Amino acid sequence: MTDNLTGLIWLKNANRFGSLPWLNALSACNGLAADGGALRDGSMAGDWRLPNRKEMESLVDLGNHHPALPSDHSAVFVNVQSAYYWTATGYSGSPGEAWSVDLESGSSTYGNKDVYLDYVWPVRDK
Repeated sequence: MTDNLTGLIWLKNANRFGSLPWLNALSACNGLAADGGALRDGSMAGDWRLPNRKEMESLVDLGNHHPALPSDHSAVFVNVQSAYYWTATGYSGSPGEAWSVDLESGSSTYGNKDVYLDYVWPVRDK
């Protein structure tokens, strides 16, 4: 689904991979490709990626909760979890941590890349 404000293309299924450690989330996104089933966009492995913090936060509407997305997004995306989603942005205070965006409240925080299991919402450029 294309975001007309940013030009990014977000996977319609916001829970294709479940919750994963950060490195697995990166690998899952990078390996995503059109499979002839639910994903028929002609994409190849390497087209999709884990969004950076700014990109993930661009989806958030702080006026909404459960999930913290604009109301019209519920008609576009499926399986959105009111939970933490990884970003590709590492936390500068510690190389073992990365930023996540909580779609329950819309807030951002950082967590241990190896310990935390956050959801994964792939994105790609046009």
